[in-house]
Amino acid sequence: WDEALTMLPKMWQSDEFSWEGKHWNVPARKILPGIYQKPHPRMYLACTQTESFRLAAQKGIGVLSSASYAVDILAEHVKVYRDAITDAEPVGAFVNNFWGNNVHAFCGKDDQAAKELAAESMKTFFGPDKPYIQGRINAYEELLEAWGGVPDDLNADFSRWLRQSDDAHKQQAAEAGLSLDSGPGAARAAIAQLDANVLSDRGVIIAGNPESCIKTVQMYEDIGVDQVMMIMQTETISHDKVMESMELFGKEVIPAFRKAETPVAGN
Repeated sequence: WDEALTMLPKMWQSDEFSWEGKHWNVPARKILPGIYQKPHPRMYLACTQTESFRLAAQKGIGVLSSASYAVDILAEHVKVYRDAITDAEPVGAFVNNFWGNNVHAFCGKDDQAAKELAAESMKTFFGPDKPYIQGRINAYEELLEAWGGVPDDLNADFSRWLRQSDDAHKQQAAEAGLSLDSGPGAARAAIAQLDANVLSDRGVIIAGNPESCIKTVQMYEDIGVDQVMMIMQTETISHDKVMESMELFGKEVIPAFRKAETPVAGN
């Protein structure tokens, strides 16, 4: 992967390309058709983990994060990336300092109903039957942490999740009749009970009426996210509702940010 990543921008900038490397040997070949963007298209890495964010920064390429986060937690990852990219050794002809983030979203005229639908859509998207969840033992602990943890009103019910896993706390849990081995189940139960307003307030979803959506998008802009890539077309939301949501975003939400610079991805 690393070698191929290095090869790509060289191909884009050459009329004729050849390569002798550890994994790839390419005899001299003309590159057709030529690219339109000069010196070459911007490069991005699809990421979900902190290590991937750092790697993208080291390579001088943009981040397209497909992970869901509470904005406060996402801010830490964005900072790690921005700090690291100042020392980038770009694989291409330039540094693409850019952060785009997938966010489950839905805009509707009824504020609460739109938030409820977006929350249901995201929870279904991360359901236990999904291939990207199956086999990941700690998937729900990771999601719960990324979404900001257990709210205070659920602390008592989910103390198993909040406890540490060191031997001393395991002993305390055992004496209290709790098993820390059931953590994944507790985390999944906690996620099921995270209500739509909590998810919206934390910025995990961009949802509600246009005013609410503008407020949440602003949260992303404030922490340095360049572009939000909204996920609406899930199995939970009908096509007609997706089209209605897109229309509201286009007519009432996006214009609120027209004053901002056009993201580099749009060039």
